[in-house]
Amino acid sequence: MVRTGKIPHYRKLYEVLRKHITEGIYSEGDLLPSENELCQVFGLTRPTIRQALGKLAGEGYIIKHQGKGSIVQRLPIDIGILSVSGTTSAIGNRNLKTKIIVKPHLVPWPGDFIFLLSELEKESGCIYMERLRLLDEVPIFYDISFLPNINLPRITSRQFEDRSLFQILRENYNIEIRGGEQRIRAINSSARIGKFLKLKKGDPVLHLERKIETNVNGLFLYSSIYCNTVRHSIFGRF
Repeated sequence: MVRTGKIPHYRKLYEVLRKHITEGIYSEGDLLPSENELCQVFGLTRPTIRQALGKLAGEGYIIKHQGKGSIVQRLPIDIGILSVSGTTSAIGNRNLKTKIIVKPHLVPWPGDFIFLLSELEKESGCIYMERLRLLDEVPIFYDISFLPNINLPRITSRQFEDRSLFQILRENYNIEIRGGEQRIRAINSSARIGKFLKLKKGDPVLHLERKIETNVNGLFLYSSIYCNTVRHSIFGRF
């Protein structure tokens, strides 16, 4: 069962430090406050501090250097759609916008769904949503999301415009992304895809189909993403 209550202390610190890095309060090469300083400021134990720093290091925000401390890394200039931290986190404070094409709503799962579903997923139904992600006003991702309707109360009423799905799940449902599997192939743009990504019908598009694992046993997130890579390549840890 998904718990929607207390957020672990290490994750609260992780969110604060990550926000400071992505918003440029700490720049590339800067040192984060020491473990002792973080303990004093946030009133947390050293193991809790280390857990938050370890998560930042695992997602590429910092390098932990023996004898120096936690050094902020340069945020990547390509697009982090492959990153477990999500597109918003990977891009940071650059001009990323999210437009909702189809608001989240409950529907039956498609009969020919892209991944094999469990009986519980089939019985619970699917929360379906379509989004368009733009960087510097240029559409880069047409993202179709499929979320199992399992212990996600009121998610269809939440605000997703210019918001990160992964962040909403972390902050409101204690759901963290662990990894996943994905299929990637080049296809020709359809008229609908071309309409959203500002491409001509038949232009090449990168298509990603993803099954994302979470910290909740049996809960997976699914997405079908069409990528305009004319200006930006994609990268990431997954």
